[in-house]
Parts: sequence; structure tokens; C-alpha cells
Amino acid sequence: MSEWNKFRKKGLAEMRPYVPGEDLSGVSVGAGFTPKEGDMIARDPSNPADVWHVDGDFFRNNYDPA
Repeated sequence: MSEWNKFRKKGLAEMRPYVPGEDLSGVSVGAGFTPKEGDMIARDPSNPADVWHVDGDFFRNNYDPA
């Protein structure tokens, strides 16, 4: 197995707040996650149909407004 390295993203991320109760069909949500207030919904700017859930704690620890 190779060793772990750290990487920083080069681009901007497109995200919006998750709205509790919204329809998440078409949004990829990781196993074991239940979206909650404070979470985000992200999308790939080059493929807007690629949409996924981002846990709020992960978002707050890893992203700042551009």
C-alpha cells in the first residue's frame, strides 16, 4: 500500500443549504447519513446533474465562502 498524502482542491465548489424535508431523489447520500438542518447539497459545475449531500460538520471544517 502506498503512503497517504495531503491535497488541496484547486477550484470552487457549488453548494446550497439542505432544506429539511426536501425531495432528495437525484441526490447521492452516503450510507448511514440522514440529511439534517445545517447540511449542504453540492453539485459538479461541469455536470449539474451530479449532485450529492455534504455533512454540515464536514462542510464547516473544510469550506469557507469564496
